[in-house]
Amino acid sequence: MNAVSFTSRVCKVFLLLILLSMGASSCSNGDDISDHPQNYYFRASLDNRKVDFHSVIFQGSGNDNRWEHIVVGGNEKSTPTDGSLPSPSLDFEIWRQGGDIKAGTYTTPAEEGMIARYAVQTNNGTLIYNTSVTDDVFTLHIESIGKDGIKGTFSGKVRSMEGQVIDVTEGSFNLPYDEIINP
Repeated sequence: MNAVSFTSRVCKVFLLLILLSMGASSCSNGDDISDHPQNYYFRASLDNRKVDFHSVIFQGSGNDNRWEHIVVGGNEKSTPTDGSLPSPSLDFEIWRQGGDIKAGTYTTPAEEGMIARYAVQTNNGTLIYNTSVTDDVFTLHIESIGKDGIKGTFSGKVRSMEGQVIDVTEGSFNLPYDEIINP
């Protein structure tokens, strides 16, 4: 995968997360957003700060009942309704065109089509920490995956272009497929 293609994919997924966040905030009665605090979750410790993420979603695609692409992500807080900037977001994704993403362990940088990102919105743009800057290790363990949902754990490091590192530990998730979840 060349740098332009990879950057293009990163931008597309980042825009998808922003659109999902905006879509979640536009639901006036909340009917489209599930509230399953005990059953569904996406949580982690970021530099030892525990976070239960909001507006979380698991999506994916593929051919012939295979998962060739998956993405899981959410924001630290609910989408603001006052027009202020969205809270930081964390996501990870795997691309395996022609392949099949199954239960198992996936690790950067060994898994070429995998990336993890932490994005902070500012008035001057977006500060992105990710696994494509250096050879930092980020590990995703998928316990189960299917059209009913995904469950697993994750941990690792994400780094900004300036070299700042965020240590992601105690990551866990249990999410339905294509349904926005809030804690």
